[in-house]
Amino acid sequence: MPLFSRRKKQTEVIEAEGPAADPIPINGDVIRLGQFLKLANLVDNGARAKEVIAAGEVTVNGEVEVRRGRQLGVGDLVQLGGQIATPVDGEGFEDNLPW
Repeated sequence: MPLFSRRKKQTEVIEAEGPAADPIPINGDVIRLGQFLKLANLVDNGARAKEVIAAGEVTVNGEVEVRRGRQLGVGDLVQLGGQIATPVDGEGFEDNLPW
């Protein structure tokens, strides 16, 4: 039980200290970092994703990440510049699109 309590407190601290993360629905349990940056519209294309990751401009859960293939799971916090996004379970996510 203590692990859950610590994790909950950490989440509260992240939310209190910085801007809220944009939830980005994903299909499945994981997504690669480069794909996620494109899906979240943090970069325009895969080549740009490769550049910003290699340059050390992307952080995952507060740590610089330089692996484009890094597997992200639901709840990971990805930051590029001043933008923060987090993968969320796409099951049941309502986007209000007609298709």
